[in-house]
Formats: sequence, structure tokens, C-alpha cells
Amino acid sequence: MNPEALRGAFRIAVFLTVCGFALALVQPRESAEFVVSVCSGLIGMVMIAVVLIVIRISR
Repeated sequence: MNPEALRGAFRIAVFLTVCGFALALVQPRESAEFVVSVCSGLIGMVMIAVVLIVIRISR
């Protein structure tokens, strides 16, 4: 796979993870925004794992 595409996907995943968990810190725990922030952080972590697996397989 194209290294530039993987690098871009990794950057997007890191951005999702960092922003999701950072926003979760400032949201009230009972709010829907907290749940959405945590979910986006988890989706970013899953995306990081998928990108790393694809990099590992493509070598």
C-alpha cells in the first residue's frame, strides 16, 4: 500500500484519538457529548491498530 496514504490515515487516527479523549476530559460525565467523545477516541485507537497491522503485513 502507498506509504503516503498510510501516513495520512495514521495522522487522522491520532487526531481522532487525541481530540476525542481531550474533549472527554472537559465534558460532564452524564452528557451525550462525553459518550461521543469517548467513542471517537476509541474509534481512533482502533484505526491506529488497523493501520499498524496493514503496515506490518505490507512489509
